[in-house]
Amino acid sequence: MIERKQALEELRRQPEVSVLIVGGGINGAGLYRDLALQGIDVLLIDKGDFCCGSSAGSSRMIHGGLRYLEFGEFRLVRESLMDRNLLLKNAPHYVFPLPTTIPCFKRFSGAISAGLRFFGLGGSRPTHRGLELVNLGLHFYDFYTRKDRIMPKHSRTSRSKTLDRRPLLDDRVIGSATYYDAWISYPERLGLELLLDAEALCPDVRSLNYMALDSGDGDTAVLRDRLTDETIEVRPKIVVNATGAWIDHVNINFGNKTQLIGGTKGGHLILDNKDLYNALDGEMVYYETSDGRVSIAFPWLGKCLIGSTDLRIDNPDDARCDEEEVEYILESIRQVFPKLKVGREDIVSRFTGVRPLAWTDPDRPTVTASRDHRCDIQEPTGPLRYPIYSMIGGKWTTFRAFAEQVTDKLLEQLGGTRRVDTDNIPIGGGKDFPKGDEERKAWIEQVAERTGIPTERVEILLDRYGTRASAVATFLTEGDDTPLKNNDDYTVREIEFLIQRERVMHLDDLLMRRTSIGLLGEGTPELLDELADQLTRLRELTPEQRQAEIDHTRAIMKELHSVEI
Repeated sequence: MIERKQALEELRRQPEVSVLIVGGGINGAGLYRDLALQGIDVLLIDKGDFCCGSSAGSSRMIHGGLRYLEFGEFRLVRESLMDRNLLLKNAPHYVFPLPTTIPCFKRFSGAISAGLRFFGLGGSRPTHRGLELVNLGLHFYDFYTRKDRIMPKHSRTSRSKTLDRRPLLDDRVIGSATYYDAWISYPERLGLELLLDAEALCPDVRSLNYMALDSGDGDTAVLRDRLTDETIEVRPKIVVNATGAWIDHVNINFGNKTQLIGGTKGGHLILDNKDLYNALDGEMVYYETSDGRVSIAFPWLGKCLIGSTDLRIDNPDDARCDEEEVEYILESIRQVFPKLKVGREDIVSRFTGVRPLAWTDPDRPTVTASRDHRCDIQEPTGPLRYPIYSMIGGKWTTFRAFAEQVTDKLLEQLGGTRRVDTDNIPIGGGKDFPKGDEERKAWIEQVAERTGIPTERVEILLDRYGTRASAVATFLTEGDDTPLKNNDDYTVREIEFLIQRERVMHLDDLLMRRTSIGLLGEGTPELLDELADQLTRLRELTPEQRQAEIDHTRAIMKELHSVEI
């Protein structure tokens, strides 16, 4: 791994780069790895931390997009299902099968509206979907995965059996359907692993968080280091704008006024409610609200994740899960589980992400906006001498396919050819991941025997880091290690590994993206102080900088996640 200081020194000596990627979210990270595999020299920058924007605000689902079928987006569904299956195979440490139950309260409702939407003849308002329409959509799901079936086909369940399984459901249910998609435990960590993999594969690529694009002119792009406020000039052949919801804002820095993005925000809540957790019974419940929109609720790292909303937003920096959205989400879960007591007292955090959807008429309902992706190419104009490729749309599930499509366009522009496909390349800790209980047990015992770390601890590391846990475990034994005083799920050396090896620059990087401590509502003032002490020691911060880190993290947690620390 190239240290930040070394990377900056190399850029000053050699400012030429074939591709500059602006944006270190999942689309940028996927493209970065794909280009590295082709031997292309790439520089990736992000004004904040990696995967700190919309990529951190996802629903934590890896899915085919059942709802997209209503709008005739069959290509997108096929692609999503294929890449869902590839992620289950290539990232088995973070991506897992998710049985999903859809409770239905009508039998034939929604068929006419769905037909109109399918043929583009209207029907844009949300409508309730009956059991037969849901069943038809799931038959398409099964059909698209028939050649690569790694999870069971969908099934139907009668009213009585549905209520036997979930007695707290609204008893007006007439039946349910169950199918499989997938969920992701640590999305931000998977994005980081793509970057680390790229740098291990190709010596000519570099990624820098907290590096902003100031401007572009002629054959140069001016970057500003947000840690030191210093600037550096690079000379790219091509710039890729992978900033998602911020694409139009970033294009202005190149002198291009564009209207490519019409984002919508999706608010989510993390709840600590044992009754709801038990009612979900290890599955996702995919349900309709009273106004015909779809919502989700599923277990996530011991808590319940529920959401989401779909509200148009002009400035992604203004995205918050506001009080109206909180009440909407809570009311929706009460509708499907009316016998459950679910309230604001159960919320441990909230978050929102902005979907980087292609711009559409603001008067159109947000539900009609396509979730597909495309790459817009702006050829050099005026003094600008390099093209700008803008990655529009996309979602977590399809980042690999989107990266592949853009990489092929870039290779054509650069005069290169594809060397390697990404279909079957494991990501990070997914490499050589043990298959099945016996292999898992043997792997854990082997690492435990080699390092002297208890098997229970090695198992926790395996869940957090995949097979990278072997390197983490080795690091833990190379110095004195003790549990954190204020969170014994982590140790001092483990936090040190994250800071030193995973580009942690700020305290909130550690709390929100290298771990899920913040989002799970497990942060305390004492823990914040303890982590700040480690960051201060390893990053050689002054007392003033240490306090600034604590104040900044508290402000972020309160402003973006309504968490008081």
